[in-house]
Amino acid sequence: MSNLSFKRGVFKEELKNRFLCLVEVDGEDTLCYIPSSCRLSNFVSMAGKTVLLSPVAATDARTKYSVEALAVGHEFVLLNMSKANKVVIDNIHSRRFAFLGKRSSIKKECMIAGYKSDLYIEDTKTVVEIKSILSFRGEAEFPSVYSQRAVDQLMKIEDLLEKGYRACYVFVSLNSKVKHLTLNNKLITYRNAFHNCIEKGMVVKGVAIKLKDGEPLIWSSLKVNV
Repeated sequence: MSNLSFKRGVFKEELKNRFLCLVEVDGEDTLCYIPSSCRLSNFVSMAGKTVLLSPVAATDARTKYSVEALAVGHEFVLLNMSKANKVVIDNIHSRRFAFLGKRSSIKKECMIAGYKSDLYIEDTKTVVEIKSILSFRGEAEFPSVYSQRAVDQLMKIEDLLEKGYRACYVFVSLNSKVKHLTLNNKLITYRNAFHNCIEKGMVVKGVAIKLKDGEPLIWSSLKVNV
């Protein structure tokens, strides 16, 4: 979808329901959907800024548009965190991911011994966990807040590593301006679980996305300091 296919609007405010917001579209305040599991106001002030909107396909949907990207300087930064998984899936066979080895048989959202893997490479018994990062600084920190779910995922990955599986943890920055990522060392439980997986062989990869003509592309590598 090109930028010309998007509808432009001016962001007004997020509502109490974190998936809903108001955007001025064609001069009218319009209820829109935000495809993000966290409140975007935690990351950036959006009020008064231009956003790109895509039409919601469902005819019975509560909202008419979905907020896809935010104007930052002369570029648009992707806000739809679910697109991070698709970008990795679309590029998993590229040379950028050659370190994963043979990739002829890949399954999406596959259950492996009680763990739901974003991707599972059957050739090498590799589980792939994808984490999207939203930051508007040159360096990002992850996680921004404590998540028991993220800790539980790492504990399951550690168990799989002990059982002979391989694992790859992929960080995807939605902003191509982000060059470095560091673990949030204040969240000790997450940090320790992450390091336990590293010690048992988990591989870490970081990439940054850029929105080009409305399509999210892997633009550069993201340095991850663990």
